[in-house]
Amino acid sequence: MSIENSKIKLTLAYDGTSFHGWQVQKDHATIQGTLQEALFKATGKELPLTGCSRTDAGVHALEYVCHTDFISIPCDKIPLALNAHLPPEIIVKSAQLAESDFHARYNCRGKEYIYKILNTHLRDPFLANRAMFYPKHLDENIMNEAAQGICGKKDFRAFMAQGSPVPDTVRTVQYCDVFRQGDIVTVRVAADGFLYNMVRIIVGTLMGASEKKLTKNDIENIIDSLDRTKAGATVPACGLYLNKVFY
Repeated sequence: MSIENSKIKLTLAYDGTSFHGWQVQKDHATIQGTLQEALFKATGKELPLTGCSRTDAGVHALEYVCHTDFISIPCDKIPLALNAHLPPEIIVKSAQLAESDFHARYNCRGKEYIYKILNTHLRDPFLANRAMFYPKHLDENIMNEAAQGICGKKDFRAFMAQGSPVPDTVRTVQYCDVFRQGDIVTVRVAADGFLYNMVRIIVGTLMGASEKKLTKNDIENIIDSLDRTKAGATVPACGLYLNKVFY
């Protein structure tokens, strides 16, 4: 591999509360735009930057992968160089040399998202914008049982925001589970791809499963209906995290 023709693979983490998602937008602060500015300040060059996905406004990432052109800074020094020009909400965790044909989005085999719910009677000011507050008790065991109906290769049109211009709505969910740690209920789901708002609708549907005592078969029937109105509400962005990216 010629070093000069290689790509730089960057792994980030960020709190998306103050940003309008990943993709550059006019008149709005975004993760991509902020990182491009840091790249320019660190290298003196306007470098292209391609992300593994488009996270929405208010969504966070514990692991987000993007790539840019070769930078003549040693990889172990790149995080320090970029972090010096980034706000505290964004951090470059690592930088690696990648093949010239590496593509953060098209080479991605799948992603894992987690969604955090603060399930207690009192709000926690330290979790504001980082978990959904829901005071009514959730039964994580019922939710986890119902979540098994999400798994497999299926048409998830019922779990996509209405009006989304996506011709192919079939996705393969490798796993979906729900667990509790104290007052935090976490929904974890991994798939080869996700539709617009898919995870947030899955979470809303599983929360409804706790209240209505829906089963795995009930969830499968909702999926088979292809009807968005039969699935649950779209929960807020604040509890959603891109947790892992698989290559």
